[in-house]
Amino acid sequence: MDIGWYINRLRRMGPAEIAHRLLERARQSASRRRHEGWSRYASAAPLRDVFPHWRERVRAAGPEQRRAIVAAARRSLAGRFEALGRSWPERSPNELFPAGFWSLDPVTGGHWPANAYCFDIDFRAGGGRGDVKYVWEVNRLQTLPVLAAFALLEDDTAAVRAIDIAIASWHEANPPFRGVGWASGIEVALRAISLLTTLSLIGDRLAVDTHRRVAETIRASAFWLPRFPSLHSSANNHRVAELAGEFVVALASGGDPRPAQRGLGVEIERQILVDGAPVEQTPTYGAFTAELALVAEDAARQAGLSLPPVVGERLAAFVDFVFAIGPTWFGDNDEGRVLSLGNDDDYPQSVAAAIAGARSRAIGAPDFLALLMGRQVAPVEPSVGLRTFAAGGLSIWRGELAGRAAELAFDHGPLGYLSIAAHGHADALALSLALDGRPVLVDPGTYLYGSGGVWRSWFRSTPAHNTLNLDGVSQSRMAGPFNWSQKAVARLTDSTSGADWSLTAKHDGYQRDFGVVHERRVEKAGDSILVTDRLLGRAQRAEIVWQLAPGLVAERIGEEIVVSEDGQPLLALGLPAGEIAISAGAEDAPGSGWVSPRFGIKLPAMRVAWHGEVNEVGVTTRLRVIAAARR
Repeated sequence: MDIGWYINRLRRMGPAEIAHRLLERARQSASRRRHEGWSRYASAAPLRDVFPHWRERVRAAGPEQRRAIVAAARRSLAGRFEALGRSWPERSPNELFPAGFWSLDPVTGGHWPANAYCFDIDFRAGGGRGDVKYVWEVNRLQTLPVLAAFALLEDDTAAVRAIDIAIASWHEANPPFRGVGWASGIEVALRAISLLTTLSLIGDRLAVDTHRRVAETIRASAFWLPRFPSLHSSANNHRVAELAGEFVVALASGGDPRPAQRGLGVEIERQILVDGAPVEQTPTYGAFTAELALVAEDAARQAGLSLPPVVGERLAAFVDFVFAIGPTWFGDNDEGRVLSLGNDDDYPQSVAAAIAGARSRAIGAPDFLALLMGRQVAPVEPSVGLRTFAAGGLSIWRGELAGRAAELAFDHGPLGYLSIAAHGHADALALSLALDGRPVLVDPGTYLYGSGGVWRSWFRSTPAHNTLNLDGVSQSRMAGPFNWSQKAVARLTDSTSGADWSLTAKHDGYQRDFGVVHERRVEKAGDSILVTDRLLGRAQRAEIVWQLAPGLVAERIGEEIVVSEDGQPLLALGLPAGEIAISAGAEDAPGSGWVSPRFGIKLPAMRVAWHGEVNEVGVTTRLRVIAAARR
C-alpha cells in the first residue's frame, strides 16, 4: 500500500476512528490461522429459510419476466459472464466454474492471490492485477439466484447441477479467510444474500454437500461481518450492506437479528435523507442502499418481524425522489446490485418501482427484483415545473422549450458523505440537460475505480463537469481515489418559481486558494435557459465547460455553438466573448472530451470549453433550444 494513502486517510480520522483502526488491525492479526478454515464453521443444524415466499412469487412470473430469467440463465449455462462493461473469457458448459474463475481479472488476464490471508491483499493498489471490482463481481455469486429461478420455472436439471458445481468450486477455492473475496464486508454480505436466496428458491433440489457448504459459508460470514464492521469514515453504503447481511444471516443461522435490525434503522436514517435524496450524492448508490434495505425489510416481514419505522419512511421518500429526478445521474456508479438479471439499465427506477410494488400498488413492467418483492409499478411520470430537494441539494425543472420536452438538473449539494466523501464528485453548481428524453449536456460518469489512475481523477474533477473551474483546479481537492482533503460547501441562496423561474447558488471551493466564491444563477427566459456565472471577490480567468453526450456534434455557426444529432440541431450555446475550444476524445488527454456511460467504458464526446475573465458582474451563457424540424 502506498504510504501516501495511509497519510491522507489518517488526516481524515478523529481520535475515535484511530482507536477503532488500531483495534481492527489487532483483530485482523488475531484471526490469522486462529479463525481460518471451514472446520471451524461446521454444524449439524440446518439453515432456516429466510425468504420462504419468494418461491411462489417466482412461480407467478409473467411471460416477460419468465423470458428475461430464461435468457439470463442460458447465458450463464453457456459459460458467458458479463459485468462492468466487460466480458469474461467464455467457459465450456462442461467446465463452468474452474477454480481460477474466482480470481481472474478479465481485463488483464491476471489472477488475484487465491491463498493469501485476505487482509494481506492490497486490493486498493491492485499491483498490476487490475481493478478489484471485476474479481469481486463474480465472487458475489449473483448468477446463482438467476439459475435457481430458471430451474424453478423450467424444471431444469442442468441449472440445478450448475449451482451445485459453482458452490463446490467457490467453497474449495475460498476457505475462510483466504482470497480477496473475504477482504471486504460488503462482498461477504452480498454473497450471503445470494446464497440464501438460492436456497429459498431451489434448496430442496440441491445436493446434501451443497447445503453443508452453504451453511459453513453462512456461519463464517456470521463471524466475519460483526467482527470487522465498516465504521467512522468507512460507514457509507458498505455499512448498510454489512447490516443487511448480518440481519439475514442471523435469521438463517439462528442468531440474534436485533443488533442488525436496530443498526439498519440508524444507517438508513443517515444515508437516505428526509427528502429521499441519497446522502452519498449519487442516485445509483442511493438505489443500492435502498435495495439492501428493501431485501432486509422483506426478510423481516417473512419472519414475522419488522425493521424500525424510519426504514419504511425513508424508502418511501426515496421512491418519490427517484420518480422526480428521472434519468438524471451524478456522482459515482459502480453498477452494484443485490438481486438482478444484469439488464436493469435504469437501476434507481428499478429499485424505486420494486419498493412501490412491495407496498401493494399496481403491477407494471417486469423486473427480477420486483418479482421477488411481489409486484412492480410502472415509473410515475414526473410532474412538470420546478422542484428542489433541499436536503440533498438538487433542483429539477421539467417543462417545454421550443416545443421540446426539457429536463434540467442543477446540483447545489454537498460533495459527499462523511469525512472522505468517497463517492462524491467535485461537481458543485453543475448542470445537465435532456431534450425529448435525449441527454444533451451530461455528467461525465465514473469509468474506473482502483485501476483508473489519472482517469479516476479526471472523471470526478471539476473540469470534467458542466460548471466553472479556475486553472483546471477542482473545487474540492482529491487525496486519493476515494478521499478528499478539502471539500467545497455549496448552498442554494435564492429560488423563484413560476413560468420564468430562477435559481441561484454558490460554493466556497475556490475561496482559500483564489480568494473568490463562485455564484451561478440559472433562469428560464422564453425558449432558453440563461446561466450567469459570477466570481465574488476579484476577477479571475476561468473555464466554463459544456460536456455533450456521446453521438452529438458541436460546431460554430455564426455567433453560436450549435449542437446537433444526425444533422438535426438541438441546442445553441450562446457563449460570452472569449476563447472557445471544442474537442473530443484524444486518448492521451482526459480533458479532451470523454463520457463514461457505464463502469469500465469511456466514449469520446465533444466538450465545449469557454475561457475568459469572470468578475462580480459575471458572464452569461444562453442555452437556446431549437425546435424540431417538421416532417
